[in-house]
Amino acid sequence: MNENKIPNLSDIPVERVYSPENTQIDYLTDLGFPGEFPFTRGIQPTMYRGRLWTMRQYSGYASAEDTNRRFKYLLSQGQTGLSVAFDLPTQTGYDSDARMAEGEVGKVGVAVSSLQDMEQLFEGIPLDRVSTSMTINATAPILLALYVAVAKKQGVPGSKIRGTTQNDILKEYIARGTYIYPPQESLRLTVDVIEYCARELPGWNPISISGYHIREAGATAVQEVAFTFANAIEYVTATLARGMKIDEFAPQLSFFFVAQMNFLQEIAKFRAARRLWASLVKEKFGARDPRSMMLRFHTQTAGVSLTAQQPENNIVRTAIEALAAVLGGTQSLHTNSFDEALALPTEQSAKIALRTQQIIGYESGVTNTIDPAAGSFYIEHLTDEIEKRVVEYLQQIERLGGAQRAIETGFINREIQESAWQFQRAVDTGERTVVGVNKYATDQEAKPRLNRPDPESQSRQKARLREWRATREAGRCSASLRALENAAHGSENLMPFILAAVESDATVGEISDTLRRVFGEYRGNAAF
Repeated sequence: MNENKIPNLSDIPVERVYSPENTQIDYLTDLGFPGEFPFTRGIQPTMYRGRLWTMRQYSGYASAEDTNRRFKYLLSQGQTGLSVAFDLPTQTGYDSDARMAEGEVGKVGVAVSSLQDMEQLFEGIPLDRVSTSMTINATAPILLALYVAVAKKQGVPGSKIRGTTQNDILKEYIARGTYIYPPQESLRLTVDVIEYCARELPGWNPISISGYHIREAGATAVQEVAFTFANAIEYVTATLARGMKIDEFAPQLSFFFVAQMNFLQEIAKFRAARRLWASLVKEKFGARDPRSMMLRFHTQTAGVSLTAQQPENNIVRTAIEALAAVLGGTQSLHTNSFDEALALPTEQSAKIALRTQQIIGYESGVTNTIDPAAGSFYIEHLTDEIEKRVVEYLQQIERLGGAQRAIETGFINREIQESAWQFQRAVDTGERTVVGVNKYATDQEAKPRLNRPDPESQSRQKARLREWRATREAGRCSASLRALENAAHGSENLMPFILAAVESDATVGEISDTLRRVFGEYRGNAAF
């Protein structure tokens, strides 16, 4: 490599300086205007001059009551949207009293097993006035049905609720592992939600196609966008196969990316992703509605960048990453709390994370003009280079037979594992500096006050669930589960049957077990 160049995190060589002589930018053609195809400079013509991004802090603690209190606290502090973290049993379709749930209830998020839990989670929060994001995948149809049922009890029709279910099951086979059923059956459920929302919940984003977890697993910025878009193409293709038209559902598709520590690269990544998605939807799928071509995305600052050593440094890291997301044009943002490498955030650390967004939004001045980063020789070069490399990956995945096949053969996982190894090697050798870890470390560090979950919360959750089962109308519940099982053997959209089951007081675990009997469980692929 030329000694005047250094690589960034995606192995894109970086020149010492950029100028018209070493960039190929046609400013009028390549940049265009905000709110116009290909949306390089943003999907709205006024961007943050019209309205700031949604400030949506991710929260979920032990019980529904605990999480409800945190929601209300954050809303009182200026948060503008809710984001729910569920515990592992809820994510993988087990009730809180299941043997498989032992020791995990309420650990990494809130435990939700029943309609009663969901009602308590949103007690006192009018669902026609807030937007709610739910990080849920394998059980996304069930949790969405519970949310719809709670809204109906509040007197809020489906046409009035706003929010997002993550519902991105393909990336679970790549990066997170909270799948239940085999890929094909899981894909059916994902498309069921997309189809149902297009017809019944016009304000709801049925899927948040997620690069965040792919990047957190060790992918580069290029791989994050490429593998996310490969999954998106799979979802769109499967939904079109149902007989829907692209413009009937594409405006409700949303995405979820990370903001990492390479500040300028991340800004360029968001711009490249927006431009490429617009072209893909228009040229590959024939979309005509400009709303179908808009890449609408939520961003979260990078969990993997948080260090347990010198945790206060994470406040600075999060601020840099959040600023990159804003300059990149995000529609929604979560900022990590500085103590998350050690425990679930305290109320104080969550407030600092929220204040970080508010300071960027109201004090930094970057929202005063639209796309202030545009025209930088370096950023425009990076935007072009990232887009080119993403396209190369997409072409390779298409030759393999698409995202599902690339996952099943282990191609995507191997690519991520290699990138993760390269990154860790650079940290271990000191080639890449992590302040407070491999440089400027100290022997004695003050430990922040940590959030410790109530050890009795699991027992209370189990007791409440037992009482719920004992007092419900058992015959009505059983009938709804039989109807769901029968439908699962066919090809009908399962969302109406799942909604009927939750409204007859069936639990998350019971509905999941019903589908397990029909679909089976996925145990992983040795190729991974």
